[in-house]
Amino acid sequence: MIFFFCQHSYSQCKTYKLDTNRDTINCTDFQDHKQGKWVIRVVDNHGEPGYQQEGAYKDDKKDGTWTTYNLMGDVIAEENYRWGNKDGVCRYYNLSGLMREESWKAIDPLNPYDTIRVYHLDNSDQYDLKIVKVEASSVKHGIWTYYDPERQTITKTEEYVIDQLVPATTGKKNIAATDSTGSAHQKTDSTSIANKNKPPEVLEYEKKNSNKKKIKVRDGATGVD
Repeated sequence: MIFFFCQHSYSQCKTYKLDTNRDTINCTDFQDHKQGKWVIRVVDNHGEPGYQQEGAYKDDKKDGTWTTYNLMGDVIAEENYRWGNKDGVCRYYNLSGLMREESWKAIDPLNPYDTIRVYHLDNSDQYDLKIVKVEASSVKHGIWTYYDPERQTITKTEEYVIDQLVPATTGKKNIAATDSTGSAHQKTDSTSIANKNKPPEVLEYEKKNSNKKKIKVRDGATGVD
C-alpha cells in the first residue's frame, strides 16, 4: 500500500524531489504548475544573505503559511498567503526577537471589489457604503505593530483600511470596512479603548452633551502628574 501511494503521488508530478523522510516535495505538475509542499533554499549572493523558505503551492501560487529561515535555522519570517498574495497576519524577526506584525488582505482576482463604510464626521453612528475597485493584488488592512525586539515592547502601531492609513487623531468609528463577502472588520481605536475605562455615568453625560461645545467633565483628576 505504501508503494502504491508513493507511485500515485509521483505520477502527479512532472518533476519532484524527496526529503529526508522520503516525502514528495517541490512537485511541478504536467502543466508546469508548482503544487504541494515546497522547500526553497537560496545561498548568499553578492553580500545578500541566503535563506530557506518552506510552504505550499496551489496551482503555482503560494497558499497558506510560509516560513522563512536564515541559513543558521533561525525563523526570520512567518507569512500567510491566499491566491498567491499576502493575507492575514505576517510576522518578521531578527535574532533578538519579533520586530513587526503586519496585517494584509489578499484581493480575489475574480472579484476585485470591496465595500467600505465611511462614517459621518458629525455622527459616528451613521455611515455611507462605498464600493471601490482594488487595483493591488494585496493591500495593507488592519493593525500593524512595531516592536523593540530586545525589550519586546511596542514602539508604534498603525491601522490601515484597504491600503489607506487611518490617521491617529481619527475619532470613534471614523472608518470601518467589510470585505467582498460582507463580513465586517472590527476596529479598535484609542477612543473606544478610553471609553471602556470611563464610568457609565461619565459616558452617559458625554453622550447627552456630545453636540455642545467646550464642556468639561470633572473626573477627579488633580491635574498634577
